[in-house]
Amino acid sequence: MYKLIYFNFRARAEPIRLILALKGIPYEDIRIDKENWPEHKNSFTWGQLPALEIEGEGRILQSIAITRYLARKYNLIGANEYEAAKCDEYVDALSDIRIEWKKFFFEEDKPKQDELKKMLLEIHFPNYFGKFESMSKESTSPYLVGKQLTWADLLMAHTLEYYQNTVDPNFANNYTNLLKLKESVYKIPEIETWIQSRPETAR
Repeated sequence: MYKLIYFNFRARAEPIRLILALKGIPYEDIRIDKENWPEHKNSFTWGQLPALEIEGEGRILQSIAITRYLARKYNLIGANEYEAAKCDEYVDALSDIRIEWKKFFFEEDKPKQDELKKMLLEIHFPNYFGKFESMSKESTSPYLVGKQLTWADLLMAHTLEYYQNTVDPNFANNYTNLLKLKESVYKIPEIETWIQSRPETAR
């Protein structure tokens, strides 16, 4: 039995939830109110969430470590070591984009935030998503890595949706192959059921 501990957001925990939904794994979805976080923070090693508690084993922190652990456990890392490494590469690239997104999203000065948004839309997103789109067009598979669904596909689907919601709903309009990937992931029955039933959150 798992306990997933995070805030009442999708954000860093949603790819974890997608894997658990896809594989039909029961878990306790614990959501801490942001205003109550200071009283809990010191009980988590790095002072961060999400955390995954595994009955009889312990606790894993850091979102990518948790997602990778579940991907390995439930056969979502590709067909061989090379494909597993390519998944890691693509997930790392998506993590790089998130660094630039954070600068924009948490900037409190409106003119600075507008400039950071412009850089996201005109520089950072095309640099990363443009390359993903090109690779996707050249591939003979509907997936990012190999011939089967991997955690890299789940991360990509979530990332596209997240930036559509928090940056610009139209930012991905030119990345037609990536949008097809997102649509196919979200139409997997188990994931579609989760998306239809998950809590509505601010982000």
